[in-house]
Amino acid sequence: MTGSLAGSFAGPGAVTGPAVGPSLASVRALPEWRSAVVLAGDPAGVPLSRVVLLDSPDELGTAAAVDALVVLAGPSWRTAPAWRLDAVLRRAADAGARAALLAGTEPLPGPTRLLCTRLDLCVVGAGGPLLDLAASAAVHLAAPEVAAARAVLTVSRAVAEGRVTAPGPLVDLCSQLLAVPVALTDASGAVLHGDPSLVVPRPDTPVPQRERGSDGAGNATTGETTVARPVLLAGLLPGLRSVQRWLVARVPTSAVVVTDDVLAAASTAVAGWLAADRTAVERDARGRAALLTDVLRLTGEPSPELRQRAAAAGWPMAGWHVGVRVRTGNTTDVAGLRHEALRCASEAGLQLVVAEHGDGWSGWWSSDRSPSAVEVRHLAERFRRLHNALRHITGCATGVGRPHQGPAGIARTLSEATDAALLAAGRPEQGRFLHVDQLGVAQTLLAWTRTETFEPAARSLLEPLLSDPSLVQTLRVYLDAESSLSETATTLGIHRNTAAQRVARIERLLGVSLNDHEQRLALQLACRAVGPRT
Repeated sequence: MTGSLAGSFAGPGAVTGPAVGPSLASVRALPEWRSAVVLAGDPAGVPLSRVVLLDSPDELGTAAAVDALVVLAGPSWRTAPAWRLDAVLRRAADAGARAALLAGTEPLPGPTRLLCTRLDLCVVGAGGPLLDLAASAAVHLAAPEVAAARAVLTVSRAVAEGRVTAPGPLVDLCSQLLAVPVALTDASGAVLHGDPSLVVPRPDTPVPQRERGSDGAGNATTGETTVARPVLLAGLLPGLRSVQRWLVARVPTSAVVVTDDVLAAASTAVAGWLAADRTAVERDARGRAALLTDVLRLTGEPSPELRQRAAAAGWPMAGWHVGVRVRTGNTTDVAGLRHEALRCASEAGLQLVVAEHGDGWSGWWSSDRSPSAVEVRHLAERFRRLHNALRHITGCATGVGRPHQGPAGIARTLSEATDAALLAAGRPEQGRFLHVDQLGVAQTLLAWTRTETFEPAARSLLEPLLSDPSLVQTLRVYLDAESSLSETATTLGIHRNTAAQRVARIERLLGVSLNDHEQRLALQLACRAVGPRT
């Protein structure tokens, strides 16, 4: 017969500082073990995680014996030949056992004691019923897991029964259960709920397995340990910057096991709430994007239905408007970061309509009257402050349009802002921010692309590609995708290698390098003039 009466388990929680658990010293302190006697080996500093009952050495499994107290519960090992006892003790030590329990307290032969010293194996003799000692040790070793299970069950029931329905109250519940400071932070370590003094480990820090240990005397070490559990949003598209949270607690080193399991259960609940919030965010983003598309199509007065939708969304359409276009790139979670964009706008002194639009945001500022030239300049400075704040989050390019009046004016100013943002992306020397009034010749060039006078020059530039429309299409998509081969391939429905081969061929035929931002801009303008007619 062989069996494990108690076990430890490892988890993926991040733990900073030493984590400890029960030891042979704590087992020997149990009332049932008062009559037990150390027969061989050194009892100091021996960690234990489980109890293994053993009838025969052949039944000893390596996985089951690591950090175990092996109880020789079969036929009397005392009356067996000395070599047989030596053999089973050696097998136990080789399997990772740290201690053995025998019936009786009679001294062991000298050679057996020397063997145990070499094997770093402590042998204890039971002064009472062997199985009673084994059972009490098993219960003691299982105590952290039992406590963790009770606490996890409390958290799970509170969430399932609806008594806790938000991260804040859940953090408070965990703090009460553990009687320690607990906090929920964002990925940067800023505390969202709970104790503001807690610090989260860096997200890119390797996550160690949970360990158990003790000091040199076999006693649990003292002090505090920081335990952190990541909360990851599921379901985001690959490559998007996911919103990440950490559950953090500062606990005595002896309570790491319980704390880590409670935080793991809480992180599951927080992830569920964040996922539900994410679904709502994406639904709202799709609604705003659809409404913005209808607004951008306006050339005259909006329909009553469109006015009603805009009013329901809180979007002003009357008066004067100044548009802004923020291009963030395809790897930014624009829906998830919209609240950050609104916060940055508010801090810059701007009350904006903000909607998700392709690879960024589009929005506008509104006024009941036409802003003066001085007001436009001051407004541009506020937009620049908004851009500088967003650059720390997304690395964006921003364009701002001129003031235009009425519902159709929204489409006009946003068109100008989009052109400005396109040019700003290729102008790092200007901080990737442009106001239409600053564009001068560049704005004229953009307007020129909308006239037939630009088409002959554009066709001449793209002449080597015009015999193969797929190359012009690939070039246009590649430039619009900010030189992303993966995005180009996805848009065109081709393999990434095919897209790469086409881009290389385009560079050879045109004799240009698409790494040059000025050449990219010229080709993008040419594609805008020629591409739709090819």
